[in-house]
Amino acid sequence: MRFSTLLLPAALLLSGGAHAQTKPEKPVIVLVHGAFAESASWEPVITRLEKDGYTVIAAANPLRSVASDGAAVSAVVKSIKGPVVLVGHSYGGPVITEAANGNPNIRALVYVAGFAPETGESSFSLSGKFPGSTLGEALTAVPLPDGGQDLYIQPAKFHAQFAADVPAGQAAVMAATQRPITMKALQEPTGVAAWKTLPNYMIYGTADRNIPAAVMKFMAERAHSRKTVEIPGGSHALMVSHPAEVAALIEDAAAAK
Repeated sequence: MRFSTLLLPAALLLSGGAHAQTKPEKPVIVLVHGAFAESASWEPVITRLEKDGYTVIAAANPLRSVASDGAAVSAVVKSIKGPVVLVGHSYGGPVITEAANGNPNIRALVYVAGFAPETGESSFSLSGKFPGSTLGEALTAVPLPDGGQDLYIQPAKFHAQFAADVPAGQAAVMAATQRPITMKALQEPTGVAAWKTLPNYMIYGTADRNIPAAVMKFMAERAHSRKTVEIPGGSHALMVSHPAEVAALIEDAAAAK
């Protein structure tokens, strides 16, 4: 029995097995949520990517500071043997920009309605670069023991502010499960801009009330994105409202040479 099983791989090599072994390795997709969301918000995107044969990790983003959040995601990347595509939503953009540095297995960066900051820029400074964001009016603050603040979107304003193109019932659940972000994280300057040396891709909605479309367009042009997708009428919650388009862009990034 043992002799026959040893012959089996040789038979495969003589047929289609050799070709299968030479197929390029698919990168692992690491998804990083942003402020006021959480890892499960990627579920519709994950379903599509896994159906197409990708291994997916929805990393937990602590939402405490760019440096510490970047280090947390970087630790996940370092645990992966093989190529990785890093995907960041909203504030997850600065986090993947930070996490990519020092990790040679990163194949590409994908910004999903996400900030792609230059060195020294913050989410706060970028959001106000062009008019259109109404986020400040929708926030509420919870004092922290260390003197800082946790920021939430007021539940009554969440649907219109964050996820206007998501059904109301689903948006209500998203509001109830939202993760807060510290004011420090939004105001913290970013370090080295990894998008300058890595292929990058961007997708955003024209009706985003957190990050105005003009800001996304500016960042995409500045970063010389390989592909930019604009979703007419899309909200900030594209991973929920337009998962097919988001997954397709991620797969473009994963397949690119």
